[in-house]
Amino acid sequence: MKFLFAFIATIFICTFISTAQAQDSLIIHGIVYDENGNGLPFTTINLDNQHQSIVSDSLGNFNFRTSIGMHLLKFICVGYNEFSERYNFKKNEENHLEITLDPNISKMQDVEVIGRKEKSYRSSSSFVGTKTSTPIKLVPQSISYVTKETLDDQLAFKTSDAIKNISGVNQFSYNNNDFVLRGFRASNTLINGLRISTRGWSQNLLPYVERVEVIKGPASALFANTDPGGTINTVTKKPLDNARKSISFVTGSYNTYRMTTDFTGPMNQNKTLLYRLNLAYQNTQSFRVLQDAEAFVIAPSFSFVPNEKTRVNFDLVYQYNKGRLDRGQPIFGASGGTDLYSTPVSFAIGRKNDFQNELNLFSTISLQHQLSKNISFNASYLKSMYQEDLLEHRTNNKYAVDSLGNEIPTLMGMSTIRRQRKNYVDNLTAYFNFNFETGPFEHNILVGYDHIQEVFPLGNSTYNASGFLSADGKSTISSFNPKKPELYQYKNGIPVPNVPYFDLQNPDYSISEISRYINVSAMETPSKYFVNGVYLQEQLRWGNLRALIGFRQEFYTDVENYTKKAEKNIQQKAFIPRFGLVYTPIEPVSFYATYTQGYQPQTASIIGDTATYGGPFDPLRSKMIEGGAKMAFFNNKLSVTVAAYRIEQNNILVNGNIPDKPDGLRQIGQQVAKGFELETYGSINRNLNITANFSYNIAKVTKSDNEEEVGTIMPNAPKSQGNIWAKYNVSKGYFNGLGIGLGANYATKRNTNSAILVLPSYWIGNAALYYQIDKFKIQANFNNILNKTYWVGGFDFNRLFPGMPRNYMISIGYTF
Repeated sequence: MKFLFAFIATIFICTFISTAQAQDSLIIHGIVYDENGNGLPFTTINLDNQHQSIVSDSLGNFNFRTSIGMHLLKFICVGYNEFSERYNFKKNEENHLEITLDPNISKMQDVEVIGRKEKSYRSSSSFVGTKTSTPIKLVPQSISYVTKETLDDQLAFKTSDAIKNISGVNQFSYNNNDFVLRGFRASNTLINGLRISTRGWSQNLLPYVERVEVIKGPASALFANTDPGGTINTVTKKPLDNARKSISFVTGSYNTYRMTTDFTGPMNQNKTLLYRLNLAYQNTQSFRVLQDAEAFVIAPSFSFVPNEKTRVNFDLVYQYNKGRLDRGQPIFGASGGTDLYSTPVSFAIGRKNDFQNELNLFSTISLQHQLSKNISFNASYLKSMYQEDLLEHRTNNKYAVDSLGNEIPTLMGMSTIRRQRKNYVDNLTAYFNFNFETGPFEHNILVGYDHIQEVFPLGNSTYNASGFLSADGKSTISSFNPKKPELYQYKNGIPVPNVPYFDLQNPDYSISEISRYINVSAMETPSKYFVNGVYLQEQLRWGNLRALIGFRQEFYTDVENYTKKAEKNIQQKAFIPRFGLVYTPIEPVSFYATYTQGYQPQTASIIGDTATYGGPFDPLRSKMIEGGAKMAFFNNKLSVTVAAYRIEQNNILVNGNIPDKPDGLRQIGQQVAKGFELETYGSINRNLNITANFSYNIAKVTKSDNEEEVGTIMPNAPKSQGNIWAKYNVSKGYFNGLGIGLGANYATKRNTNSAILVLPSYWIGNAALYYQIDKFKIQANFNNILNKTYWVGGFDFNRLFPGMPRNYMISIGYTF
């Protein structure tokens, strides 16, 4: 009994003490703002210089418990001046704090060395438009982007998940960087403004990405041979000078499992050495047959900032993809009609033992040094490597034929590929930047040099099977000629293929050993090209008027017969101008106009063999005229861009119909795209973020040796497309911490490479729910909520690329 009384007394005393302490403590609420009145997420608040601290939520809100009396609070946020203040917290008073932090100008990035300051759907400056850190509203060209905050809110994981938020960009296929920009198919991509290998199939992953941006129209004056519709640039995450760590887990439809981490901060006390480490792993199946896959990313980054004049950064990205090559959905052939629904969207061609292992590896080192008050030097070097190990049962893009040569629309012609290859890209850029004044004029002059080299080395090899079996079954014939039926072997009245046909009505995905076919082993032709370019750019300011004048002299060398004794350099050169004007009558509004040219060289195999192809031929030439307005609303929180343009591409090679020269070419083709775009990024208030875009584009063939082709819309180029995504966060009341996201995207009908096959228009709806409490964030994303059937792109009857049916993703994240 004594023990019982003692136990009760102890509980009573502890309860009394706890109650007394609670009466002497307070809960402090507050919010941290930036200079524009936006809530600053992930601001660190230290109390009384203790090691323990709290972090504001995604809207800048924070709360903590402390005792009555005087306390020192310290507020720390990347890119802002540290703020300290003593507060006397009293009982029975409203202890609510509102803190505004001032930006630290010395921390502003100049060459993508230091991490981005902004934490919203809006990005105020870009490096890709001028090779200097220039406010987007002052660049005389349309620049679109998707920030990491948008990517996080949409649980985006690969490039195609991002580009739907950019006007005028549409997928051509599932393949890496295979997009249509303003009607023109893209072939080049940049990482931090530098060229990387584009031979791979798997799309770039996004866990290490700060933002994806597109400079619209030709960008050859800055980045050498680029596409006329635009150039996609991926900006990687950079180290921050404030410790921050996050980890998230995602699961969802099609047995998706994903984990990502992002660690960053200083490595020494004086914060001259910074690091960032992004890791990601995903294992998932697909709505497509046999398209289960694994992906792994390791992306460390280090910054050395010894003083305010010098900055050095090193990035390494290791991306490994393991799966199968998805060449799209086949449907019944043309003689069977144009029914897109003749096979389900899950339908694919392949075998269980197919595989594709891809390694993308690139490293970048960059230096920025301020030589004097008016002169700075910048240099960056990127080394990129791509490695592929592939086994594939694929369509040969033809249907089976009977003994008379008639198409059998339900049997797909097949071939196999066993391939191992690598290629390497080197990209060096170096330039000086001069800033000075002459009377009323302000000058920003950039003088630079670029070197780009891509090598497809000796030793890459393939082991292929295709064609039809000869009559004796000991050799193959590449195609079937019904006028010489005695050359072929037959079964059930049909010529026998080397690789069995794929039956679209009764598909067989079982293991198939390729050694039983007649294979041909061959080395892939090695190749090499290199580019040397010098450029001059002046950004001139006179009051509210700014002019951009740029010139580039390009020397492109393609090595013919690379690695052979007959090796020869085939050089092409081009002079590329760029002009632009920006007028800012009032601070939130700027009007701009630009004229720029672009070029892409013809390959050495064509221009070096005049006996076969004719020529010599000039490079592909493009030019663009664009004008528009860039505006800011709601205290500079919301950006709106309106652009109208005309792009023309010339010197397209077409067959010359030359007697006695069947492969002879002539340079007559032309394509023209005209349109306008509207884009919106940012926030209407501190609770509502939005990104939206709309484009109208007519991209036509205007010159061709085939008169029937003139006037046709280019493949996978919708006349109109758009997207909207909005997120609203509740910051007060019972639902504090709750958020909701709603969005939709659409595209009108699109042509394919087949004149009789058109992809229908579509629109899909998306939604998301968010809940953040303290350092935890839980979200659920629902895509294609109405379960629409649609196609994002396609080649023809045997290669279409359907969009994903209704699916969901659930994520839980922790920031510490």
